[in-house]
Amino acid sequence: MSEKSRVIKAAGVVGAATLLSRILGFIRDAVIAWYFGVGQNSDAFIAAFRIPNLLRKLLGEGSISNAFVPILTDYLAIDGKDEAFRLARSALWVLSIILVVISLGGILLSPLIVKIIAPGFIDSPEKLSLTITLTRIMFPYIFFIGLVALCMGILNVFGHFAAPALAPVLLNLAIIFSVFFLCPHLARPVLGLAVGVIIGGILQLLLQLPAMTGKGFNFWQKTKIFHPGLKKMSRLMPPVILGGAVYQVNVLVGTLLGSFLPEGSVTVLYFADRLVQFPLGIFAIAAATAVLPSLSRQAALKNLVALKDTFGYAVRLTLFMTIPSMVGLIILREPIITVLFQRGEFSLQATLLTAQALLYYAVGLWAFSAVRIVAATFFALKDTRTPMIMATASILANIVLGIILMKPLAHAGLALATSLASVLNLTLLIYALRKKLGSLGWRGIAQSALKTLGSAAVMGATVWVAARVLIPADGVAFITLLAGLLVCVVAGLAVFGICSYGIKSPEFASMLAEIKMGINRK
Repeated sequence: MSEKSRVIKAAGVVGAATLLSRILGFIRDAVIAWYFGVGQNSDAFIAAFRIPNLLRKLLGEGSISNAFVPILTDYLAIDGKDEAFRLARSALWVLSIILVVISLGGILLSPLIVKIIAPGFIDSPEKLSLTITLTRIMFPYIFFIGLVALCMGILNVFGHFAAPALAPVLLNLAIIFSVFFLCPHLARPVLGLAVGVIIGGILQLLLQLPAMTGKGFNFWQKTKIFHPGLKKMSRLMPPVILGGAVYQVNVLVGTLLGSFLPEGSVTVLYFADRLVQFPLGIFAIAAATAVLPSLSRQAALKNLVALKDTFGYAVRLTLFMTIPSMVGLIILREPIITVLFQRGEFSLQATLLTAQALLYYAVGLWAFSAVRIVAATFFALKDTRTPMIMATASILANIVLGIILMKPLAHAGLALATSLASVLNLTLLIYALRKKLGSLGWRGIAQSALKTLGSAAVMGATVWVAARVLIPADGVAFITLLAGLLVCVVAGLAVFGICSYGIKSPEFASMLAEIKMGINRK
């Protein structure tokens, strides 16, 4: 199987699982919005959930894998499967100890942590106290998701992507379960959400065990606790955490600054970010997860020509999928939010505020996505210093821009700051990668991106016209709004596909070829 076929197949598996997870995630958020609305309880839970959720994204969406996959790939390619498994077992034992210490420390230091991530809550003692309690309940989730992330790296190296990608599905189901079956029976209902997070973490870890044993992995086989490969991994890990998760850190900065804005600002930023995470997870994170093992194999074999070819293909494929998603989110942002969240305590005003934030997050979607692929290439080359430096510059820019823009644009300014900071991060990374590897085929990438942008523009015009006709401004029944939205989405996809076919988009052709091969194999 060619590396392009490997990437498409793996990205398809991860993307499909992520799609299911994101759909359930929206159901989860809709249920939370319906039950708690926009106010003190939702602000407290979302601020508290930022810590375990940030660490889930830092660990589960790349940082552990980005540091571990290149090292494990080297051992597998050079020393064989048995030695690779020895390293994996050692990493599991050591990481378990570290995560227990972090979890206990987080529980003890929750008051300090909450004051750092949401300093605006200090003026509201009740909200501050509730956020601290929720943080303490949810902090052990880090133990479970950290081990899930390491299992993901191990399984990805051995060609298995499904179980790790499906893990977030169980978290969403657990939180939904908690809203209906735990929250109503508690004196403080929002505490049930925190319990649901812990249940979800346990289920996520249990899901990985059959897949691991199916690959021949023996958890209990005797092994050295400190494998030599862990020293290499430990050097990569700290810069990888910052360099690979700059978007999540910038969103956390937005939460911190948003705590100084009117009540509900933290919540609307969260819901807008959740909508951006939908295409970001299905396409960009799926592509980065799929391409890292391929890039790591090519780097281990010193095949830089093949590595640059795989890199270019991954960037083109990612932009092909995320640019039309960006256009669709911008045009349909208000009806999407209305359908997903506007019910119960989530009012029309909350929809309009969320739509403002979504507009400014969405304009940076292409940059959020491309950063994932460029950073993964550095990690495959075991260069973690460069992404860390660029990420630091991006975070500092986000802080400065956020402070400047939050005054005229309020919460929407914080979303715009995150997008602008990501564009800066991507620009710096591309410049550094070109200096490191030379020509990267940017002419081909630019030509592909322009074709995609042209198709997306035609799609956007079609969707805009369809929305004007099919989606009334207000006062429409939910089923009518949903039907109009679905027709607009389907029409947009059809037009984008037709345009891509008409201009002979190579990415569209590759995806069609893989689909046909999959059908023929069946």
